[in-house]
Amino acid sequence: MPEQEKKTKKGREPDAQPEPGPKPEVAARGKKIKNDLDKIMDDIDEVLEENAEEFVKNFVQRGGQ
Repeated sequence: MPEQEKKTKKGREPDAQPEPGPKPEVAARGKKIKNDLDKIMDDIDEVLEENAEEFVKNFVQRGGQ
C-alpha cells in the first residue's frame, strides 16, 4: 500500500497569536538613526568629490606612465 503524504495548508493556525509589530519608540529611533547616517554619507560624498577634483587638477602625467 503506498504511503500517503499529509498535505498541510501554509498559513496560520486559528489559535496562533499574530506577531507584534515594531514599537513606536523603536521605529522613531530607527528613523533618527537613518537620518543621521544619511547626513554622514552626504558629508563623506562631498569630501570625496572635492578631493577627486583636486587630484584630477593636480595630476600631471609623466613620460612613460
